[in-house]
Amino acid sequence: MSDDPKKTGLDRKLIAIDEPHEVSSWTESLCVTADELHEAVKAVGNSADAVRAYLAKK
Repeated sequence: MSDDPKKTGLDRKLIAIDEPHEVSSWTESLCVTADELHEAVKAVGNSADAVRAYLAKK
């Protein structure tokens, strides 16, 4: 089932890397490229907090 781009709350705590609108939203929000986002999610999982922490260390 596809992710609802209008959802908020818990939906913003996880990054759905397979959803193009999520990748676009997160890359803009985190000021990273799609490749950097994919790398971060691969390294630490899809928790937005974990991805932010990972990117902050880079």
